[in-house]
Amino acid sequence: MIEYIIRRLLLAIPTLFLISVISFVVIQLPPGDFLTSYIAQIRAEEGDQAADAAIREGRIAVLQARYGLDQPLYMQYWRWISNIVLRGDFGWSFEQKTAVRDLIWERLGLTIVLTGLTIAFTWALAIPIGVLSAVKQYSLADYFFSFVGFVGLAIPNFLLALILMWLAFAYFDVNVTGLFSEQYMNAPWSLAKFVDMLQHMWLPVVILGTSGTAGLIRIMRANLLDELNKPYVEAARARGVSEWALIWRYPVRLALNPFVSTIGLILPTLISGATIISIVMSLPTTGPLFYRALLSQDMFLAGAFVLLLSVLTVIGMLISDILLVLLDPRIAYDGKE
Repeated sequence: MIEYIIRRLLLAIPTLFLISVISFVVIQLPPGDFLTSYIAQIRAEEGDQAADAAIREGRIAVLQARYGLDQPLYMQYWRWISNIVLRGDFGWSFEQKTAVRDLIWERLGLTIVLTGLTIAFTWALAIPIGVLSAVKQYSLADYFFSFVGFVGLAIPNFLLALILMWLAFAYFDVNVTGLFSEQYMNAPWSLAKFVDMLQHMWLPVVILGTSGTAGLIRIMRANLLDELNKPYVEAARARGVSEWALIWRYPVRLALNPFVSTIGLILPTLISGATIISIVMSLPTTGPLFYRALLSQDMFLAGAFVLLLSVLTVIGMLISDILLVLLDPRIAYDGKE
């Protein structure tokens, strides 16, 4: 196992290098850039005051040199990646006019809390409900949760968010958008602000977790039904092991493989952060910031998000592989049966 982890970490280095190159090139592919739009805005605002072409071109050259956009693409990449690796400097956000690092860390903490609570909510409901549906197959409870699961999969999250926001405002006169009350938005962190955040957090968690819970219930049910029909379960029953102890100790443990294997896909959502829901509910997470960076061609901010998504995917897949070995004894990476 140790050799496997070391080998994966060594392979991750060239993988991340290639990902960083591809990310930087992809960000550069759309025609134009933020500086072009910014210069056009300057010309529109200044009008005849900027009629002198020489002065205007001089200002453009200064802006290009300031942001390093007058250099070849490979030099721009080297400047960007070397600053990240050596100094942890992700560059400068043209639109926000601040360091990319400050923008990302400012919202990443809230995104981590929201995503973590959503995962906990999803697993806490999906695992026991999936087990109950499998053990009580074709019972009234199985049909009920199957119906709820299909409804949860069919309703888009953003539509559910709009419905719940309207109900809260129309019938309870409560504004449930955002993660903080108005008096705490710009206030320093305190116990009162943390409690206020938790009071606003439950609705986004429920909305984001609805479709995930519905899908994982179906997966858990199907996997557990497959495990319950295997010979080792019948052998355990023949030895007199109690039914629920048997189910939770063996089949459920093996049926959890899809939950663990999706960790590699869950970690990147710390960055993407359910963008549409965050925009609809005015959540100060990283998703809307990433979306805005792509629209405005804010290359360093967008590139930093793409790179972080890739790094988290690589790390998440490694964590998934390690946990799968610990969870399922049938899996081995050392070539031995």
